[in-house]
Amino acid sequence: MATIAFFAPSAAGHVNPTLGLAAELVRRGHRVTYATTEAYAARVAETGAEVVPFTSAWDSLDLPDVPQMHGKELIRAMGLLLDETRAALPQLADAPRPDLVVHDGTLCWWGRILAKRWQVPSVETWPNFVGNEHWSMHRKYTTINPLSLGFLRMMLRLGRFLRKEGFADVQAFVRGDGAGVRLVMLPRAFQFVGETFGDGYEFVGPALTQRAYQGGWEPSGDLPVVLVSLGTGYNDRPDFYRTVLRAAEGRPWQVVLAVGGVDPAALGPVPPNVEVHAQVPQLAVLSHARVFVTHAGMGSTMESLHFGVPMVTVPQMAEQRANADRIAELGLGRALPIGDVTGSAVWEAVAEVAADQRVRERLSWMKGELAAAGGATGAADAVEKLLNLGP
Repeated sequence: MATIAFFAPSAAGHVNPTLGLAAELVRRGHRVTYATTEAYAARVAETGAEVVPFTSAWDSLDLPDVPQMHGKELIRAMGLLLDETRAALPQLADAPRPDLVVHDGTLCWWGRILAKRWQVPSVETWPNFVGNEHWSMHRKYTTINPLSLGFLRMMLRLGRFLRKEGFADVQAFVRGDGAGVRLVMLPRAFQFVGETFGDGYEFVGPALTQRAYQGGWEPSGDLPVVLVSLGTGYNDRPDFYRTVLRAAEGRPWQVVLAVGGVDPAALGPVPPNVEVHAQVPQLAVLSHARVFVTHAGMGSTMESLHFGVPMVTVPQMAEQRANADRIAELGLGRALPIGDVTGSAVWEAVAEVAADQRVRERLSWMKGELAAAGGATGAADAVEKLLNLGP
């Protein structure tokens, strides 16, 4: 069997989508190593993979906010990613040469570089929409002026670094053109113009694990459950949480509210039908939920679709706006722009999607698309095919 090295950035939305694939490859007898930080070591270890610890440069930064993915903020994000790549490479480069590298395609530049250094094939996991000549996130959601001085400086800086690593084409590097296969962790039916993506893209859908490390969760009574969460990256929204709390009082719902790093004491009185947590075992809660009020991160979106839970989306950044638009376009929920969030608007949308039979029918259709995509099994088949171990 093969030795397969996994690499991903220190971010839940990029680690979680890979865990099912890692677990399936371990189950098939492969030796899987997974380079990750202390924050994600427990969830990686649960897959059976060997944890390879490394220290993220991002952990030492006191960022007042997470960069958005457009305009000047995109330039700042690219700079931080280059710094992280410079920090990760010397920590990981001396590992024994694997037979194949699996790495996050969006943010894990060091995985791409290590595969080239080792001269081994690579599989990229893309936990979000992919782009081509027919559709691109940058055309509508992450606009940037390619002639701006800041962007040109960033591209020159990145180009100098990549040339030393043997990459002549910066754009091809960022796109991941050298990958043996791109595993897109959503079904083709959810991808914008999915039918236009040909060879090199495998739309395998979410590859979920049980996440026993998070513990379980059960409803406290007979009320229908609504989960409210803005994810892990752009969740510093105390005003939003206060709005939800005030409007939830007396409503016939059990509300599970995840507030991230926001101090629950700063949110005011908590009604008896609401429970407030920093984080929740999301899969366990979604297995009981009737509605999900979500930031529409792709990981959360796929998890909600896996359980057939309709969504009320409150996107916080560009990529999430794209996801929210697609959810609404496909009839899987309702988009609620953050500027339109009031207590009455949230609960009106919750009641609407919970009662909408058409939404239920669309969710049933999409669950079928997820099942047909293959998930962890289909992803592992693609990896073994690249290794010439499978059909």
